[in-house]
Amino acid sequence: MTQRAQTLEKTFVKTLRLSYLLHLPDGYRDDPQRRWPLILFLHGSGERGDHIEQVKRHGLPKILDQRPDFPAIVVSPQCRRDSAWVVEIEALDALFEEITSAYAVDHDRIYLTGLSMGGYGAWHYAALHPDRFAALVPICGGGLWFVGFPDKACILKDVPTWVFHGAQDEVVLLSESQVLVDALQACGGNVRFTVYPDAGHDSWTPAYNDPELYEWLFKQVRRS
Repeated sequence: MTQRAQTLEKTFVKTLRLSYLLHLPDGYRDDPQRRWPLILFLHGSGERGDHIEQVKRHGLPKILDQRPDFPAIVVSPQCRRDSAWVVEIEALDALFEEITSAYAVDHDRIYLTGLSMGGYGAWHYAALHPDRFAALVPICGGGLWFVGFPDKACILKDVPTWVFHGAQDEVVLLSESQVLVDALQACGGNVRFTVYPDAGHDSWTPAYNDPELYEWLFKQVRRS
């Protein structure tokens, strides 16, 4: 009797779906050679779902409706209902590849920001890709222990980071940001920390309305 080993090969295709808002600045198509900064914005838990307009409720997408001249490409994905950014990494990676391939992105000026759940997501996603981002701006977020924070913060010591939080925040305590700022400072990280003494959970409105944030942000260039 002859025995033959057989190998069964199958190809599995995984479909990822992630709706997103895309802002292209005025003048985007005027110069085909120009490359633009890219900001990836991650919203909070209240904007999850399947109605993309919800993403405009807070943060950068809300501002962009009144700022067509905002000088960057901005992509704002929407997290699925009952999900969280820390489990949507494959979808974020696919979106990142699509945007950076299809649009005139300056790969040395790609920035990541998020608020609340998106702040947690920004810390986590940046730590997975520390060489991808020129700067990180987490707002009223923190680092989840089950993915390795706060120790994992030191992965980001070479990424310029500006953290914002409200001192009166009862949804995400100030200590959630403080412990990560302390960890970055301890390992020589390039980190700024702004605490709004009278702000509660909504520390994103004063942060995203501050022109100094964008002056600082657009000066940051990815280290080679």
